[in-house]
Amino acid sequence: MTDTSDLHTLTGAYALDALDDDERRAFEEHLSRCAFCEQEVRELSATAGRLGLAASLTPPPHLKAQVMARITDVRQEPPATPVTGEPRQAPRKHALRWALAACLAGMVALGGTTLWQHQQADEARQEARAAQDQADRIAAVLAAPDAKVTSAAVKGGAHGSVVVSRAGDKAVFIASGMAEPPEGKVYQLWFADGDHMRAAGLMNPSSADQSVLMAGAVGDASGMGVTLEPAGGSKQPTTQPVALMNLPA
Repeated sequence: MTDTSDLHTLTGAYALDALDDDERRAFEEHLSRCAFCEQEVRELSATAGRLGLAASLTPPPHLKAQVMARITDVRQEPPATPVTGEPRQAPRKHALRWALAACLAGMVALGGTTLWQHQQADEARQEARAAQDQADRIAAVLAAPDAKVTSAAVKGGAHGSVVVSRAGDKAVFIASGMAEPPEGKVYQLWFADGDHMRAAGLMNPSSADQSVLMAGAVGDASGMGVTLEPAGGSKQPTTQPVALMNLPA
């Protein structure tokens, strides 16, 4: 496997240890010089870890104590004593009621734990699918036959690049060394349509190095910018850009 575009798509399989030896060697060689894939592997590995944790959760310690406490209230049934040819029924019914109550209590408690585990695992699976989908969409832009890139310095000593696929009508912003934004602030991306700035998504405030698929179509945008905005983003820029660059033609 020597096609770089193919290697970009192996982040998920690598994170789940699903590659054969030849694929692993080729991908690890690629990984050593691809910051994008390195980041995606870290994120997907963390998500896979959450999936494993969710699937291995055990019932709470008090569940066993509750069931055992109820079991001690149920006496062992003595041998039936025939009365007019029929076995005694009252003790058996009493024991069955308590045993049934203990079983139901255990089932309710275990059912609640199982439901919680299922919800946690389902949420983690959804996150993993969303992360893989985003990674695939980013990789599609980076590996597009018409992909072009331009780079510029970002205030604070960081570096930014934007990769554009005009055929796919999408752009990816790749940042390295971004300073952590002030509390309550977030970096927001913008497309520049002439003098109009169009919101194009938010960056992860806790990651200095990241690749972001810019929201929306490239359209007729001739440039892009990055500003610091209140958490949640703004409809229009409220601060001076920390980065501005022309989009490659």
